[in-house]
Amino acid sequence: MKAVTCKNGKLEVAELPAPTPGRGQLLIDVLRCGICGSDLHARLHADEAADVAREVGYDGLMRSDQEVVLGHEYCGEVVEHGPGSRRSLRAGTRVVSMPLLRKGKDVHAVGLSVHAPGGYAEQMLVQESLTFAVPNGLATDVATLTEPMAVGLHAVRRSEIAKNQVGIVIGCGPVGLAVVCMLKARGVRTVIASDFSPGRRALAQACGADVVVDPGVESPYASAGEHGHLTTAGEIFDLAVGTMDKLRRLPLPWHRVWQVAEAVGLATPKHPVVFECVGVPGVIEDVITSAPLYSRVVVVGVCMEPDRFRPSMAINKEIDLRFVLGYTPPEFRDTLHLLAEGKVDPARIVTGTVGLAGVDNAFSALGDPETHAKILVDPKSSAVSV
Repeated sequence: MKAVTCKNGKLEVAELPAPTPGRGQLLIDVLRCGICGSDLHARLHADEAADVAREVGYDGLMRSDQEVVLGHEYCGEVVEHGPGSRRSLRAGTRVVSMPLLRKGKDVHAVGLSVHAPGGYAEQMLVQESLTFAVPNGLATDVATLTEPMAVGLHAVRRSEIAKNQVGIVIGCGPVGLAVVCMLKARGVRTVIASDFSPGRRALAQACGADVVVDPGVESPYASAGEHGHLTTAGEIFDLAVGTMDKLRRLPLPWHRVWQVAEAVGLATPKHPVVFECVGVPGVIEDVITSAPLYSRVVVVGVCMEPDRFRPSMAINKEIDLRFVLGYTPPEFRDTLHLLAEGKVDPARIVTGTVGLAGVDNAFSALGDPETHAKILVDPKSSAVSV
């Protein structure tokens, strides 16, 4: 079968043996596979990523000198069942799958490991227990977005954002756009999206952002005062003194009133939830420095280089900093059904399709944010450019 391999940063179309499904696995014909920012990182920073993965206990992530088939966002059609399969998904069923594959006693990251070739290929193996039938006649291109959209859903859920809080999305690449979609699906009333690219800002608006901001012209936090967010230490001091002046006048023990207010969430000043979806050095520091006090910052973008920020600034502003990765099986399933039921419509994120011979060109094209956001690979296509 034909597949695109990556070795030492070079992408090439190669002829590889057809895969054979093992126990609990399915063989699928790949219909589409999305090119993810993680794939772009893996091409150039495989060794750095593998070193970090080893430190957290996974030694199977790809190395630059290995020949790996990338691609972990895919939709395919069931061809064959491996031994011990439940066979609940019949041959010909269109499916999506979480990109994890068991090999012996180990589980590997599909498309990011030499042990689990990915979707830049005519065929691939998937784990049956992590595979889901595409429901409601959902278009293949949109079904392929289940994986990246699940990243957005996980980030939003981990943020614990309430509908009446303001969501601020920094960076409107595919990850940021997924977060925008999922914030609106969750019912968040005000979503502010920030990106230097006019094209990306237009996509964010199409995905439901209520306000789009060019950070080169205006800060995404400029409207903080309109939402009741505090931006200076002086405001905190004034709030503390003013609140105590009022509580001391009450005929009840003031500290009991405060405890009740804390229990129902009224003692914490209003604050936004900021999603950092850029993943380059300096952005976390910029967010911490610029965001309103008490902001919750959810880091979704993957920075592959060492970075630094000032803990003293985060402490003085009581910034809540969270990092997120991936999604759970229920979140993956929920995302698929949100797409199938039309509650999330990310179709405009797809800006091009290429065949296997066009993957190298597609990687280059994704460097221009004005032209492309998400490019899909169709192994049956002859397209070499987008």
